[in-house]
Amino acid sequence: MLVGISYTFYTFGVSPWWGLIPFGYYFAMVGLGSYKIEMKFFLDSICEVPNSKNKVAITFDDGPNAEFTPKVLDILDEHNAKATFFCIGTNVDKQPRMLKEIDKRGHTIGNHSYSHDLKFDFSPVNVVKEDLVKNESLIEASISKKPLLFRPPFGVTNPKIAKAVKQLGLTSIGWNIRTLDTTDDKENKIFDRTKNIKAGDIVLLHDSSDKSIKVLRRLLKSLDDKGLSSITINELAKIQAYA
Repeated sequence: MLVGISYTFYTFGVSPWWGLIPFGYYFAMVGLGSYKIEMKFFLDSICEVPNSKNKVAITFDDGPNAEFTPKVLDILDEHNAKATFFCIGTNVDKQPRMLKEIDKRGHTIGNHSYSHDLKFDFSPVNVVKEDLVKNESLIEASISKKPLLFRPPFGVTNPKIAKAVKQLGLTSIGWNIRTLDTTDDKENKIFDRTKNIKAGDIVLLHDSSDKSIKVLRRLLKSLDDKGLSSITINELAKIQAYA
């Protein structure tokens, strides 16, 4: 693309200063596309499922967590709700029994990378694949099912991650409601981001803090009031969760 723009300006004798506009736009789009998974710039990700009658998908990243995941599971049970847990390999390593409990209660488990660090986003394809397969193996060893659903760490995508996901036959899952529950925002502000939730929406939460627990309670009550219910993302999108 950049070569084409340069050639066009050279051929028609246009001042190269005008080239800063398309170049700037291009780099802005690449940067934005990398960090906004819902743009599907590099990787086609499921970020919402329109026409889903009375159903939404609540998802949790970064677990399992010994302190907070059990609380999340109990609250979901209270509302007869199902969710999807995108787990980090380093936590799966520490909490294999918790993973089994998540599965036992009828929730779906997905791959959120083994390392979940910034190096993941800048790694070559083979390193990305090794990381994902390492977590995949840990999850499979715990629940005897090979996960096919993947959520990129930090929601960041790029051509290398996209290639690794394609080669491994994974389905990328994003969101269209990001609660930002891991920030310093207060509970009310976090919950407010879910107030306009509708059928087909995918919500991003984390099973890693008391604040998120409180937001989950309020969100499930809100869903009950609106006649909505939470199901697993694979049920919502009618896709396969495990190989």
